[in-house]
Amino acid sequence: MSKRLVALGDSFTEGVGDDDPAAPNGVRGWADRVAEQLAAREPGFQYANLAIRGKLLPQILGEQLEPALAMAPDLVTLYGGGNDLMRPKVDIDGLMVGYEAAVARIRATGARLVLFTGVDGVEDPLFRTIRGRVAIYNELVRGIAARHDALLVDLWSMRQLCDRRFWAPDRLHLNALGHTEVAIEVLRVLGVAHPLSSPELAPRELLSPAARRSQNLQWAREHALPWVRRRVKGESSGDTVAAKRPALAPVDSAPLPR
Repeated sequence: MSKRLVALGDSFTEGVGDDDPAAPNGVRGWADRVAEQLAAREPGFQYANLAIRGKLLPQILGEQLEPALAMAPDLVTLYGGGNDLMRPKVDIDGLMVGYEAAVARIRATGARLVLFTGVDGVEDPLFRTIRGRVAIYNELVRGIAARHDALLVDLWSMRQLCDRRFWAPDRLHLNALGHTEVAIEVLRVLGVAHPLSSPELAPRELLSPAARRSQNLQWAREHALPWVRRRVKGESSGDTVAAKRPALAPVDSAPLPR
């Protein structure tokens, strides 16, 4: 069992979309849930989460890798690249050169490493447009994981995440249900028993084309346009945000699943 977990990444790992006023940065997320379960099973367990929303993969590696290695973790999670794939242009092959170098450095310390593929956005009009990019990214991640004996959480194969009920209103981030699903899968990959469970949801309601258009217009006004404005201005949602757990520290024992 691991005693020191360090999580690296962007909003996915920070926990954005899973609002919790009692949590650092006001968000909980899958990484916190995993840490809680590990802490309940391992005396002296400590956890740091360096992930910051809006970060591109080179920023994640450039800003978070060295502090993470300095903590001498025995378990590391790394996800990055989602924000890069949404940019108008991206060199995926070039991007993954730095990613693999970071993976090699982490694995050279002897730490276990958990990597992630991207989610399949087939059900969402916005993410369907970059589905091919995500598929290429995923194949490169799978190859890197295999070459460096890293564990892999295959979000693409988690078909439940194609259901919008697992996503926050902004459609960019998982909600509490979605983060719980990811935590369950991470714990499964780690071989850790836990009490977390998936929700039993009723069949999805079929919306009329008019209702879907209305929802899409509301989403565009409330979420898409502000995102585009930030891109035009060269701003990021993480510009004024600090890491929620910048140093290794103990974690409260696992609460009742929610």
